[in-house]
Amino acid sequence: MLLRLSLQSLANRRSTALLTILALAISIALFLGVERVRTGARASFANTIAGTDLIVGARSGSVQLLLYSVFRIGNATNNITWESYRDIADRPEVAWTVPISLGDSHRGFRVMGTTDAYFEHYRFRGNAPLILAKGERFNDLFDAVLGADVAADLGYKVGDPIVVAHGLGAVGFTKHEDMPFRVSGILAKTGTPVDRTVHVTLKAIEAIHVDWQSGARTPGHSTSADDVRAMDLTPKSITAVLVGVTSKLKTFSLQRRINEYPEEPLLAVLPGVALQELWSLIGVAESALAGVSGMVVLTALIGMVAAILSSLSERRREMAILRAVGAGPRTVGCLMVLEAGTLALAGALAGTFLFLAGLLIAGPIVDQAYGLYLPFSLPSARELLILGGFVCAGILSGLIPAIGAYRMSLADGMTVRQ
Repeated sequence: MLLRLSLQSLANRRSTALLTILALAISIALFLGVERVRTGARASFANTIAGTDLIVGARSGSVQLLLYSVFRIGNATNNITWESYRDIADRPEVAWTVPISLGDSHRGFRVMGTTDAYFEHYRFRGNAPLILAKGERFNDLFDAVLGADVAADLGYKVGDPIVVAHGLGAVGFTKHEDMPFRVSGILAKTGTPVDRTVHVTLKAIEAIHVDWQSGARTPGHSTSADDVRAMDLTPKSITAVLVGVTSKLKTFSLQRRINEYPEEPLLAVLPGVALQELWSLIGVAESALAGVSGMVVLTALIGMVAAILSSLSERRREMAILRAVGAGPRTVGCLMVLEAGTLALAGALAGTFLFLAGLLIAGPIVDQAYGLYLPFSLPSARELLILGGFVCAGILSGLIPAIGAYRMSLADGMTVRQ
């Protein structure tokens, strides 16, 4: 009976009710969208590197090793000798390795030397492989494979020449102009630091530094690119190694052996552990984002209460008639609570629909443009809990106008005001 009465009352004030529901729906859609972006960003961050069991570098800190080897931020404290790398790669529990060498740049983007194993074993977002959008991998000593952002920001296409600069400055004053590279391929968007990396071969890194010593060009030496091709370009050292093991059970024992390596001080870290440690340092923005979206929902609820309260003065006679036909003050108060709950429920349902529609349309666009993976799916258990909490909050907020209606007396409602 009360439900039908509340629905009829809302129908009589349909314009106000629809606007209130629309405001609630937009706030809920925004809240769910921010929540999905927040969890998606965290998942994307955690899936920056997947399928790699250990990251090995010179002894430093786990976060520092992760930053320069995966995120291309900062510098290594030292390099790993090629002999130590081969010793690790030849261990029976090691299934594959990906050596990487850092230290050069191109117009603000990091240049990374590696091998074809990088394209075969590097995984992100669960188990997604690197895919070439255009061109091919390394076929020549001076081939370069660009990340999606490098190609887009600098306007490169397959076949274009590029010149690598020594060091990591945005403007390289010391360039390897005598040995230019050719863009052989461009990777598809990944939403990881791969997008902002110029990939070349390990041998190419050695080749462009043939005439260099201690970070500077050796005076009087000028080896041509043709002469370099005939040289032994086996690296003397590398920056870090990505390692995959034959069995997950052997990961910790291998990590311990590498950390106790007698030939030189090395550090082996678990990528997942290091990522969680890093996220704990930069995850403050996540909490701030959740707080802002929560304030949006709170503002919408306050607006709903204000709309109901503002209608009470116009509904004094309605309340009085209800009291006259036998409805007690408690019944009138429950009617206000029920109206607020109905508006909140309708707003939650409409907001969920808007959220899912937006996710279906914008999800692929966001993934393509920013590499943020937002899969289309029904609300998760956490999101359903949030929706339930919103409806409950709407019901509780209805107590405010309910108290106002409860206090209205029959005589006040029947009084004719001039």
